[in-house]
Amino acid sequence: MSLVESVAEWLAPIDFEALTAEQVVEQILNDADGAPVCFTSSFQTEDMVVLDLLRKQVPNVPVIFLETGYHFPELIAYRDRMAREWNLNLINAMPLLSLEEHEGQYGKLHIVQPTSCCNMRKVEPLMRSLEPFDWWFTGLRREQSPTRANLKKVEDHTTPTGKKMKKVSILADWKWADVLAYAEANNIPRLELYDRGYTSIGCEPCTAIPAAGADPRSGRWGGNKLECGIHTFSQKEG
Repeated sequence: MSLVESVAEWLAPIDFEALTAEQVVEQILNDADGAPVCFTSSFQTEDMVVLDLLRKQVPNVPVIFLETGYHFPELIAYRDRMAREWNLNLINAMPLLSLEEHEGQYGKLHIVQPTSCCNMRKVEPLMRSLEPFDWWFTGLRREQSPTRANLKKVEDHTTPTGKKMKKVSILADWKWADVLAYAEANNIPRLELYDRGYTSIGCEPCTAIPAAGADPRSGRWGGNKLECGIHTFSQKEG
């Protein structure tokens, strides 16, 4: 290989799609060079796998959880257990209004206008919580729903305030079987709601057990939508 070819190869952009999840984490942390990173977690199994991989290199990585006030008690108990056992740097992102204030002003908004409810209790708190960070890790996978089919492992995003950041989905090409195999091999405790038939777990009033063979996220919002908005409100560049 000539010197020119060597330099061209060195300058070529990294093909993150060709890297394993572990390699993506290692490369991103090297590229970040001390820039602030965070991870958003719903404490579902995908997220616990990503968190396990991240903690091996960044033990104190900030873990942002959207505390909507409507979560299953079992999920909150699991979150608290894992935060304690893994000594997590947990950030509970709170809506501007308490649940009592929210329902006092809007009633059961999640029933009549679920998108507005998600915007207030998920999207706004998340976007506000992301402001200090430059790299945003997620547990998204292409297999999860049609809306995520074109997901890339590393994407450029801009938040509604104009904040530019890198969004990283290291499990983008993983299948559910891969997630379960990793969780079992690494002794990651299982959220009990899965054993009751739930496949995608959000706020309790808006989450149901999907029909057999249906899209895993079809139990969300009565099947009327597949996304709450936290992964669509930031603008993807390119």
